[in-house]
Amino acid sequence: MSFFCNFQSDKCPGQISGNPVSGLTEKVCVQVKKVFDACMQQSQLNNVILNITNLTPATPTYPLTFVSAKSLTSNGVISNLTVDPLPERPNSARVRADVTIPVSVAFTDANGVEGTATADVTVTKDVILCIPSASIMPYNVEALVSLVSTQGTYTGENQFTIDACVSIILKIVMEVELLIPSYGYTAIPPCQEYTQEICAGFFELPMYPE
Repeated sequence: MSFFCNFQSDKCPGQISGNPVSGLTEKVCVQVKKVFDACMQQSQLNNVILNITNLTPATPTYPLTFVSAKSLTSNGVISNLTVDPLPERPNSARVRADVTIPVSVAFTDANGVEGTATADVTVTKDVILCIPSASIMPYNVEALVSLVSTQGTYTGENQFTIDACVSIILKIVMEVELLIPSYGYTAIPPCQEYTQEICAGFFELPMYPE
């Protein structure tokens, strides 16, 4: 059982039917990360250099053959961040940053042995985002990232050159205490354990043949 497996209760997440105001019981204060603005850029990057480290196995037989690469996490690492307010656009700023994407690389060595390694890909972003007005609490710039690649060549010295599809979402966020309407506490259904039920059908057989 779960929220979305035939669990009948008006105290669980899901689509609203009827009057959405019906059932509201209180205003609650929740601590959340509020997103003030966000934007996404998707692009194909060609001739990206991957300097791989943390090879497994540690001593493969060279040369290596590239198999694939993908991002290790959805959180990018932001560095060299500058935020310059735009006088001609109130509450807007030019946001420049380097976004580093940790990458897992799959390869095979000269003997056909499969291996893995890690690398970093850094992408420079220069965008316009809305920023909140001055306040005691500071805002942060965060990046959500995704990288995939199936095309690359080994260029020696533990280095691959790849073509990659990259998606980066930049967000202006702040930890806030937000007042929201609430329907009360969620009703949690019991879990339905997964089972292949290998005995299903067998236990239903009669003890003796008819």
